[in-house]
Amino acid sequence: METQRATEEAEIRRHIDKLVEGLEKKDLEALRRLYAPDIVSFDVQPPLQHVGVDAKLANWAPVFAAFETVTYEVRDLVVTVGDDVAFAHGFGRLGGTLKDGTVIGGMWVRATHCLRKTGGAWLIVHDQVSVPLDVATGAGVTDLQP
Repeated sequence: METQRATEEAEIRRHIDKLVEGLEKKDLEALRRLYAPDIVSFDVQPPLQHVGVDAKLANWAPVFAAFETVTYEVRDLVVTVGDDVAFAHGFGRLGGTLKDGTVIGGMWVRATHCLRKTGGAWLIVHDQVSVPLDVATGAGVTDLQP
């Protein structure tokens, strides 16, 4: 059983690697294959939730249009695997070069991915990306490092 869990964890880590690869290639169709059609996403952009894969991908389209090149880094990824559900959490940082040549180092966000195994494949069914909040000011805290 432990060997199976390790195999599943490695598969989920490869799934997250494919997510990073899709972001860096600005490939919406590659990203589409990683999400369940009915994903519910709590992303940093409004509204409070994005329901369905088309809504999730619509968040990335303006980013890809603004950036000439995209970089995405994942740190401190922790994966927990069950029989047909799993979750992973860690930190992510989007950066790259804008169309005007400005280089963006990016800010770190907190990210959680919930996955379900369907037809033998892991798909992301829920994700949440957040920025810590300074309660006194109501402003996001974007200068933290993992």
